[in-house]
Formats: sequence, structure tokens, C-alpha cells
Amino acid sequence: MPPYERPLAKADFQNVRTTAYTHTDSDHLEYSNHNALGGELHAAGAPIHRAENVLRAIPVSENDDVEIRRVSNSGVVLQPFSMDETRTTTRVRTTTRVTKATRVAKRAIAVAKAPIIGSAAADWSRWPMGTTFRLLSTGQMYRVEDYGWALSGRNTIDLYMSNQREMNSWGARQETIQVLQWGDPQQSLQFLQSHQNYKHIKRMVLELQGRHEQAAALR
Repeated sequence: MPPYERPLAKADFQNVRTTAYTHTDSDHLEYSNHNALGGELHAAGAPIHRAENVLRAIPVSENDDVEIRRVSNSGVVLQPFSMDETRTTTRVRTTTRVTKATRVAKRAIAVAKAPIIGSAAADWSRWPMGTTFRLLSTGQMYRVEDYGWALSGRNTIDLYMSNQREMNSWGARQETIQVLQWGDPQQSLQFLQSHQNYKHIKRMVLELQGRHEQAAALR
């Protein structure tokens, strides 16, 4: 078993060690591109290189007079976490209005495009499944959907990358994350209890049950 680390204090902002993995890793081949919940692994959207709000709007036509409502691409409301796969649809609504001079003007209302949330693996007793966070250094968002032997009892989050090159490029980095939504510890416990014949899962179960000394002593 990996050496045990005391859990970080639960806070909206945390400084954590991050590593990277991909579905072609030797220890992930048997699971293909699927996470522990049975869904598909997803790589996060492209970095925006800063985590503050970025205002964007797309007009209907570059040649038309438009009134643009500016929106933030990071202000999307997160939906409650579910083990079922969901599909998000983004719509752009256009309206027309006629002025006194019978001129037709188009007004575009730009709707924030939902960010692509990447998959992450972690110890579910520290970051329960469904925990969604953002890397402050890149602005990318991730959701905890996976776990691994090397992460049990550790303050490390493994970020899914779509290929070996991106995984190697990331390496291991100390990152500040902003937790946007915490997962449900009880939901994680219920899922893991049926798999605790594996020691790394048993350790997570013990911690979720509040039996920290036993979790630390597990070898």
C-alpha cells in the first residue's frame, strides 16, 4: 500500500499534488477508456491560462448591428452529480424587432457555452466522487469519477489526459485548486463497500467511516 498521508483540511481552495494518466497506461488497459463508475473518461477542455472570468459573446453576423449581452464562460451553474451519463445542449436564441423606419435589427443573446469537464481520479474519502474543481493555473475543470491503488491514503489527484504525450507533458505538479462542488461521502461509501476486498478500496472505506487510525495502519 502507498504510504499514508494525513488528509488536507477541507476547504474551497487547496494546494495539492497532481499527476496525470491516460487509458493506455498499463494499469488501466483492462478498463479501456472507462472510469470506476462505468462511464467514459473525458479530457478537460483547452486551458484558458487564467482562472478569472472571461467575457465572450458571438454575434449572429459580423455585418449586422447587434446588441450583445456579455456572459462569463466560467459562470455555468453546475448540475447535481449523477452516476448516470448526461448530455448538455447549448442553445443560442435570436430575436428580431422592427424599428419605426422598418429596419430589421438582429439581436444576439450569447449563452455561456458549458465547459468540458475532464475526468479525475482521487481518494474518494478526501474528494468524494462527483467533486468538481478548477485548476487556477489553467482554468480547466475536472470531476472526480475514478480512483486508483496509488492514490489511496494520498493527497494526490490524477488528471485524465487523452494521450501519452499530454500525460508525459503534465508530469507531476503542485497545483492550487478551487473546489466548485463537493461530492457526497455517503454515496461514495455505498459504492465502495461492495468492492472492499481490495486493500486500497478498504482504506477509503475505513476513512469514510471515520476510522482513520485503522486506515493509516492498513498495509
